[in-house]
Amino acid sequence: MRTAFLVLLLANLGFFAWWRYGSPPDAGADPAPLTRQIDPEKLRIVAPKDLPPSAPAKPVAAVKPEPPPPPPASPPVALKCMEWGSFTIADAPRAEKALEPLSLGARLARRRTEEAAGWWVFIPPQARAANARQAALKKAAELRALGVEDYFIVQEEGQHRWALSLGVFRTEDAARARLAVLRTQGVRSAVLGARETVVPKVWLQVRGVDPALEAKLKDLAVQIESTELRTCP
Repeated sequence: MRTAFLVLLLANLGFFAWWRYGSPPDAGADPAPLTRQIDPEKLRIVAPKDLPPSAPAKPVAAVKPEPPPPPPASPPVALKCMEWGSFTIADAPRAEKALEPLSLGARLARRRTEEAAGWWVFIPPQARAANARQAALKKAAELRALGVEDYFIVQEEGQHRWALSLGVFRTEDAARARLAVLRTQGVRSAVLGARETVVPKVWLQVRGVDPALEAKLKDLAVQIESTELRTCP
């Protein structure tokens, strides 16, 4: 029994000596790690609080919202044709003169018409005068002295020959308005009467009228009595 114990002890001692000194090195282990270090004197242990701050993360670029759609374009301003009148053949040049500051050029045109006039303002002929024609010429000179230029001497045969016409009108109201203006100018002998006749008239047409120009035309129209501004027919 003792012999068996000694044999087992010697076997264990022999195995330990082989394992410690004679066995080949493990392929996965480094038997001399310290000899393979690079600049070991530069290595140091750094505490977490001593670590340099990490670079802040770059902010994610915000997604730009799409621009709102452009507002709808304003509709073009509608242009109109307006006409101012009506004027007698003699009065039309004076009205055209009043339009000159607007520089209308080719946009201005005349439209000739014939209108039935039911009323007129006139100075009756001087029937008792020895020479009715000379009396009419004298009255005409008096009118010019008062600043009245819109008149003509009736020369056609009839009861009104050598009368001085101061305007013919479609309506009685228009004729009364003309008579009232003449009264303020000092004309005392003019009267109002019915006169069924056809009179040549002129309308001044202006094309391409925008709201601003229309306002200016309206201002002119109110300055000359018995005229109106309207859309071209």
